[in-house]
Amino acid sequence: MSTSFEPYAPVSTAVAPPAISIVVPIYNEVESLTHLIDAIATTMQGHRILYELICVDDGSTDGSTDLLKQLVRDRSDLRAVLLRRNYGQTAAMAAGFHHAKGRAIVTLDGDLQNDPADIPRLLAKLEEGYDLVSGWRKERQDAAVTRLLPSRIANWLIGRVTGVKLHDYGCSLKAYRSELVADMNLYGELHRFLPALAYIEGARIAELPVLHHARRFGTSKYGLGRTIRVLMDLFTIFAIKKFLTRPMHAFGVIGLGSIALGVLFGLYLTFLKMALGQSIGDRPLLILAVVLFLAGIQLFSFGLLAELCMRTYHESQNRPIYRVREVVEPEADS
Repeated sequence: MSTSFEPYAPVSTAVAPPAISIVVPIYNEVESLTHLIDAIATTMQGHRILYELICVDDGSTDGSTDLLKQLVRDRSDLRAVLLRRNYGQTAAMAAGFHHAKGRAIVTLDGDLQNDPADIPRLLAKLEEGYDLVSGWRKERQDAAVTRLLPSRIANWLIGRVTGVKLHDYGCSLKAYRSELVADMNLYGELHRFLPALAYIEGARIAELPVLHHARRFGTSKYGLGRTIRVLMDLFTIFAIKKFLTRPMHAFGVIGLGSIALGVLFGLYLTFLKMALGQSIGDRPLLILAVVLFLAGIQLFSFGLLAELCMRTYHESQNRPIYRVREVVEPEADS
């Protein structure tokens, strides 16, 4: 499949920067590492695409680090970014994005379950005008109970919350335009939510079925324990999507509602005391009215503080609250 990216040339002899940066997070993948790098090189050279391969070693302890150092000495298309300790896949991907020089960035796992042969197809789809193309492991080769079922539930939930309907959020095989990821700051487990973050930035997103192989070496680094972390990050994404530039709309509305209820209950109790002469000192409603009023004041204050923090965040980084896709101007008179 042909693409409009520049022809392949060895990195050491190329004058122009690489058209494609391939980012691979590595954590204890010493058995699969050489096979993966050879498969990527075969695919990219076969399609004559100028590329660089960036392997980010996320604190491996099985010899992957030493093997990477050796491979870098023997290859001109490979760079290794060695992290000081194990930070997690999100941090490893962020490091790879930071060091990437290509016009497009492709990410995939280092365990050989993603197939590098799918990379040209993702790039071709990207060239149709999309900003992000996400792989879909339609025939996924993983355990049904511990991996497939939780993944399907997570994909449905993430799609409902974020508004980005993808079959497979967890597939690491994705292609991005470099300018899209340049403004993304990743924390926690947010690599799973990159399509949602891209959607917030106004990206055009497509999904493409890709191959998925059974794991040949080692064991999976993922388990059911990461579900809680994913859920916490999902709440973060929801808050960013809804209230990133207007936090007062979240805290302020709830705060004003709480104040209004507190005042309403207070007026009702005042009526009972003043007009009907009833005792209100031992009524739970009095405590509820006071709590609602004070909580409303606090929430409203949080909204003001969050609004100031957001202004500082955007202005200190000179970060606009909008993204321009293109500017169309009339042609100059000839």
